Amino acid sequence: MLQEKIPTTTEVEEMCRVSKGAKHPPAPIPEEGAWVKAYKIDDISGLSHGVGGCAPHQGACKLTLNVKKGIIVEALIETIGCSGMTHSAAMAAEILPGKTILEALNTDLVCDSINVAMREIFLQLVYGRSQTAFSDGGLPMGASLEDLGKGMRSQVGTMFSTLDKGVRYLEMAEGYVLSEGLDENGEVIGYRFVNIGKMLEAIQKGASPAEAYESNIRSYGRMDDAVKTVERF
Repeated sequence: MLQEKIPTTTEVEEMCRVSKGAKHPPAPIPEEGAWVKAYKIDDISGLSHGVGGCAPHQGACKLTLNVKKGIIVEALIETIGCSGMTHSAAMAAEILPGKTILEALNTDLVCDSINVAMREIFLQLVYGRSQTAFSDGGLPMGASLEDLGKGMRSQVGTMFSTLDKGVRYLEMAEGYVLSEGLDENGEVIGYRFVNIGKMLEAIQKGASPAEAYESNIRSYGRMDDAVKTVERF
């Protein structure tokens, strides 16, 4: 309730007062397994995602935040398409934890894409559209890492195709694509890939690069039935 006198126009000053009738409190929103009437920022909790693009649509950001009583306790920032944005993501990752979601909404997160993602995730959370809306107690810090693929890498899909030469698979959620398998009609029926995250983990544990590379090559689909294989280009 506002206590101080608010300046008003002459027209309003001359109006007679009409009493306010029924009280209309905020509708309850689902938060971490409870129904909450949000009056203040610290009434907001949840884990959710926001996606944003920059003005020239040069890149995109997926932002995941875990919020407890209005405070950001965890941030996962995934970017694609712009080298500058990846460096901005590093700064945003330092900036976000510890801020309220209102502070974060009004903080310059360096890159348009990340700022837009912050706006979108703010809307998700304050309207009760979080991933944890009906999860009792929400999720602990670190839960956003489950969104990553094997070896703590973002799950990325990169495909290229032309009218003349058809499709080339470059990267799938499983890893870096090495080759495509084609059937007798020249259509893709599978692919071979190397799991970069697992390969790097093996090298860290002492395996030679060649051994780590060979031991983490897998295939998907019907590569064994392929009559022809096509390398990346």
